[in-house]
Amino acid sequence: MSLNLYRQLRELLPEPALTVATVASTHTDGSVTVTYPGGAQQRVRGDSTVGQNVFVRAGQVEGQAPNLDSVTIEV
Repeated sequence: MSLNLYRQLRELLPEPALTVATVASTHTDGSVTVTYPGGAQQRVRGDSTVGQNVFVRAGQVEGQAPNLDSVTIEV
């Protein structure tokens, strides 16, 4: 059992979700604007080309995503 209280607290908190988005525009400061499947846009850190699908987690581009058909399931 770990005695580090901060580590125990971090283990209780959920990890940020990994989502797929399409790059809508690039900026000179090293950020891009991405569009999510629902139409929402967000400016995130990272570098990519316009029209490319990327993985986004916690406001940062984590890498290139494959160009596949997306399906949204409402729960």
